[in-house]
Amino acid sequence: MPVRVLVVDDHGQFRALARELLAVRGYAVVGEASCGESALAAATRLQPDAVMLDVDLGSGNGLEVARAVRGSCPCAAILLVSIRDYGACEELVRGTGAVGFLLKSRLASANLDDYWPGR
Repeated sequence: MPVRVLVVDDHGQFRALARELLAVRGYAVVGEASCGESALAAATRLQPDAVMLDVDLGSGNGLEVARAVRGSCPCAAILLVSIRDYGACEELVRGTGAVGFLLKSRLASANLDDYWPGR
């Protein structure tokens, strides 16, 4: 059974790209959200296995959204993504309950199983 993923990003083009990339790799995108409020609602309703969450949401802080999603969907493996490099802030990333951070520019070449293994 494929990993069920919720994609959260305020840019529709990135959500479409992520959906396509994830599908090609055998993941099932079960939902999309464009802001923190819709992300929390979708995570609560869908209970995905994994969440790809933009740190820099236009109308909210992705780090705070990650904490809220973790509370409503404790089994989801949250992967934070951004065009800005938060990778050096490992403690900050882990403090949100996320499994890791990935630059959007590295998404196409990344092994997502490193973040969402055998789910």
